[in-house]
Amino acid sequence: MAESAPQRYAVVTGSNKGIGFEIVKQLAEAGIKVVLTARDEKRGLQALETLKASGLSDFVVFHQLDVADAASVAALADFVKSQFGKLDILVNNAGINGTVINDKDLATVLISNPGALSEDEKKKAVTETYELAEECLKINYYGTKITTESFLALLKLSDSPRIVNVSSILGKLERIQNEWAEEVFSDADNLTEEKVDEVLKKFLQDFKEGGPKRRGAYVISKAAVNAYTRIAAKNFPTVSINSVCPGYVITDITANTGILTAEEGAASVVKLALLPNGSPSGQFYSRTAVSLF
Repeated sequence: MAESAPQRYAVVTGSNKGIGFEIVKQLAEAGIKVVLTARDEKRGLQALETLKASGLSDFVVFHQLDVADAASVAALADFVKSQFGKLDILVNNAGINGTVINDKDLATVLISNPGALSEDEKKKAVTETYELAEECLKINYYGTKITTESFLALLKLSDSPRIVNVSSILGKLERIQNEWAEEVFSDADNLTEEKVDEVLKKFLQDFKEGGPKRRGAYVISKAAVNAYTRIAAKNFPTVSINSVCPGYVITDITANTGILTAEEGAASVVKLALLPNGSPSGQFYSRTAVSLF
């Protein structure tokens, strides 16, 4: 009689709704035991109950997580270590858009074709404040980095460790409005975490000093995630680490203006999470296709 495959374990950040929720569901349906996480415990537990009602009780557990809080991330890592002893898949999905959407129609254009809008129209579409920009970088980039670092030891105990960073085509180098930042992120051979920090500090400084072209925290946060993906893949060659744009998905981040369902968006993330050993690492995928950074 053939031996059954060993149980695999996953953590998905920001997974009580939207793409994150669907990622948890699809991984659980593939027989992987998944930790569903959320900042808000009540919402996380509600999401857990929904999945249990779908017959996935044996494959999903909940743990509270705020990726912007190092102590919260450490508590989750301790939980995974005590419950499972290792981690096979980490999906860094938690993220915010760093803006308040004022005009849904203009916001749709801003997301899909920002060059089509004047600066006045961009201001009319969304409100960006320094506080929102700071929070966006803290969650989208630093949250991804802290969570990755906290789980590396457990991932290295896996036979097939995978990290998938949910990113966006808005973080592609061509979308960065600051030439110096684009130059730093383009120099793949010399990229370091210190250089990424430098770019983000300068971005916030410029934002504070004003000027519409200095804005766009979401874009720079996802460009930083893509840069970190390359750095981490080089530093940790035994772990498969990739970033992916799941497509233009109908979620809160797009003010529900997308064209893909959360289920469709999640499918490309799950595909990367389940890549066979020996697959490429340090890549950026636009849905299921490798794309240029």
